[in-house]
Formats: sequence, structure tokens, C-alpha cells
Amino acid sequence: MNEWIPRFADYLAVEKGLSANTRESYQRDLRAFCQYLRETWQITPDGARQPHIAGYLAHLRAKGRASTTVSRNLASLRSFYHFLLREGLVATDPTQHIDSPKVEKRLPKVLTVPEVERLLEAPDVRTPSGARDKAMLELLYATGIRVSELVSIRVSDVNLSAGFIRCIGKGSKERIIPVGDIARRALLHYLRFGRAQLLKDTDPPELFLNHHGQQMSRQGFWKLLKKYSRSANIVKDITPHTLRHSFATHLLERGADLRAVQEMLGHADISTTQIYTHVTRTRMKEVYLSAHPRVK
Repeated sequence: MNEWIPRFADYLAVEKGLSANTRESYQRDLRAFCQYLRETWQITPDGARQPHIAGYLAHLRAKGRASTTVSRNLASLRSFYHFLLREGLVATDPTQHIDSPKVEKRLPKVLTVPEVERLLEAPDVRTPSGARDKAMLELLYATGIRVSELVSIRVSDVNLSAGFIRCIGKGSKERIIPVGDIARRALLHYLRFGRAQLLKDTDPPELFLNHHGQQMSRQGFWKLLKKYSRSANIVKDITPHTLRHSFATHLLERGADLRAVQEMLGHADISTTQIYTHVTRTRMKEVYLSAHPRVK
């Protein structure tokens, strides 16, 4: 029984091509589910039926978990039981007739262009770490890539002469994303001045290195982003995804093609990208209400 979750994780990696972060999220959800079954019902996953699944989702809601979290947990359970059925480890799927909770679509938080500009100017590029931080921030906003993709970019993935980067996204899907001149200059400065000084005894393939000379982590970049948002006097609570949201929104506000933005973001479904059109319409209404002389 204990080996089912690792076997499921291997299935997600080999058959589904999911990233390590996604696989760990699935496993974390399933470990919590197994603990609930053991402590509440004294059963294992092969003994779970529909009332047990419904009870677990109610348990999550009682603990104050958001609808998005409950929905994600149900998705993890569905995928897990689909795997168990396929492997002949259970006879029925107890998640089959469980409805997903309604998830309220919230508009993503975005920065204004002046806020982005203050943030991007915050690092001190006269230092190796500042040159690195400037390049990371510029690249994140210039391409809209995820932070996991940012820290995984290798030196060989960057083609500055042609002005693009190669990115491996969810499901190990590759995409080529153009990089503007400002971000290219920041990357070139980092490669010429910063990265060589951050190297220690080894030369890892990853582009962005921490002060130990190893690959920058997502958590490490998160801390840097928080530091620079404070120094840029940005009062919004921003995350690395905020720059991804801002990238998409600012492109669409300036007339970019929705399909092109979808391709750059690496969205499998265009409906995911369409949320940014709602953001631009909301922004348009705010501008109208604040600027038109005959509104009031």
C-alpha cells in the first residue's frame, strides 16, 4: 500500500510527462488524503468509497481551504484512482460521481507599467548579484515565463544574437520565446560580468546562480523579488507570477494577438489566456471612469 504513491509519481513522470513540482504537489495531496482515511475511517485508499471522498472534501472545507485547493485535491484523487484502476489495484473509482466545487474566477493581480519600471530599476547592476537579479527580472517580464522555467534555463538555451530563449515548460513541452533589446542587454551584462564572478569550483549548466555558485532556487528568487518590491515602493503583494500576469496583460492592452500570447505563455488551452482579456477590459473601464469628463 505504501508503494502506491511512489508508483503513481513514476506514472506521472513517464506517462504524463509532468514536472517534478507538479508530481510533488500530487503526492502531498495524496499523503494528506491517506492520513485522513487512516485516522478518521481506519481504512486505506482501496477501501474508500464515494462517501469517504465527499467526507474528505468536506473536511478540507471545514479547515478553511479555498475552493481552488479543494478542487485541486479532487483532481489529484481522480488521477490517482484512474491510475489504480488501470493497474488493477482497485475495482471501482470512488471519485467518479463527485462534482468539482465551483471555483470563483479571480482576475490576476498585475502591476502598472510604472510599477514594473521601478521594480526593474531596483537592482544595483554594479555588483555580480545585482547584475544577475536585473537579468532575471528583465527576462521574467520580457518573456512571461514561469519562475520554475526561469531558474531552469541553461546557458545553452539563450541565443542573444538571434534574440530568443528556449524554454521547457509543463509536460516537457519546448517553446521558443523572443527577448527584447533591454532584456538582452541585461542578460549580456550578467553573462560578461556577473555569472563568472558567482561561479565557484564547478560550472553548472544553469544560467542563473546563487552566491554558492549553484542553480538559483525558486525560493531564492522569491526572496529577491520581495526585497526589490520593497525598495521600489510597491505596496501590492506581488509574486513571480505577478510579472507573468503583467507581461500578458500589457501585451494585450497594446494590441497583441491572443494566440501569440497563448503560445508565449505555454498555455495548452486558449481559455486560460482569455482571462487576461477580462483584465484589460476592467482596466479600460477604470481609465474611462477616471478620465471621461461626462461620466459624473
